[in-house]
Amino acid sequence: MSNTVPQKLRTSPLLLTAAFIIIIAGLRAATSIIIPFLLAIFIAIICLPPLRFLQRKNIPNVLAVLIVILGFLFIGFLLILLFESSLGDFSSALPFYQERLNQITKDIVQLLQPITNGSADQIFNEYINPSVLMQLIANSLSSIGAVLTNSLLILLTVIFILLEASGLPFKINQAFSNSKNSLVSFENFINSVNKYLGLKTIISFFTGVCVYIWLIIFGIDFPILWGLIAGIMNFIPNIGSIIAAVPAVLLALVQFGPGTALIIIAGYIFINMVFGNFIEPRLMGKKLGLSTLVVFISLVFWGWVFGPIGMLLSVPLTMILKIALEGNSNTEHWAVLLGPSKTKV
Repeated sequence: MSNTVPQKLRTSPLLLTAAFIIIIAGLRAATSIIIPFLLAIFIAIICLPPLRFLQRKNIPNVLAVLIVILGFLFIGFLLILLFESSLGDFSSALPFYQERLNQITKDIVQLLQPITNGSADQIFNEYINPSVLMQLIANSLSSIGAVLTNSLLILLTVIFILLEASGLPFKINQAFSNSKNSLVSFENFINSVNKYLGLKTIISFFTGVCVYIWLIIFGIDFPILWGLIAGIMNFIPNIGSIIAAVPAVLLALVQFGPGTALIIIAGYIFINMVFGNFIEPRLMGKKLGLSTLVVFISLVFWGWVFGPIGMLLSVPLTMILKIALEGNSNTEHWAVLLGPSKTKV
C-alpha cells in the first residue's frame, strides 16, 4: 500500500502541473542569473568546433581554450562596442523620430477623417501609436544591451565549460554502466547542436551584413545597429525577420517617406527569402526545421519568462530539445510533432 501511493503522486497530472508552475515561477525570479548562464552555454557550444580543431593539432587543452577565448573576446568586444555606440546615438535621436512619427500619424488621420466619419483620430490613439512602438523598440534594445554588457560572468562560465569539455567523455565513462552507448548518444547530440548553432550563426552573420549594405544604399540612419539586430533576430525563424524589420522601416518612413519604406520592406523580404528558403535548408537539412506554430508558442512563452533575451533564446532552446528527442527512438515521435508539417501535393 505504501508503495502505490508515491507512484500515484508521481504520475498525478495535478502534481505535474503544480511542479511545472513552480519551476516557471523560479525561472522568472532568477532571470538575472539564468540568462547569462544560458548565453554562456550557447557561446561555449559554438566555440567547441574551433577548440576541438586546435586539440586535434596537438595543442595543449589550456592553450587551446586560451586561443578560443581570446578570439571570442575580440569578436564580442567589437560587437558590444558597435551595439552600445549605435544604441546610444539612437536613444539620443529618439525624441526627434517620435515627433516625426506623430506628425505623419496626424497627416494620415486627416486623410482618413472623411472616410471614417471623424473617428480616425480615436482609432489611431487607441490601437495604433507609432511613437509608443518606437519607444518600445528602444527599451527592448536597452535590455539586450544590458545583458550583453554583463560580460564577466558570461566569460568565466564559457571558460570553465570549455575546460570541462575535454574531460566530459571520461566522466560519462565513469558515471554510466553502458558508457559506450551513452557516449555515442552524447557525441551525436553535441555534434547536431554544434551543426545547428554553428551554421545558424554563420547564416545570421551574413544576413546582418546584407541588411547593413541594403540600408547603407538608401541612407537609413544607424545601419550597423539594424544589421546587428537582423543578425541576432535571424535565430528566430519567420517571426524574427519581421520584428527586425520594424525599426528600420519606421526610420525609412520618417526619413524619406512611404516609398523608401516599401523598398526597405522589399529588401528585407528578399534577403530573408534567400537565406531562409534556399541557403539555410540546403546547409542544415529540412529535418532541422520547426513548425511555425511551435516557433510562435516558444517565442511567446520564453519571451514572457525571460523577456527580450528569452525571445532570442526560445528557438535555439526548442531546437536543442528537438535534436535531443530525435536521438532517442522512444521520443522520436515528439520531434516529428515539433517539426514543420508536410502537405501532400
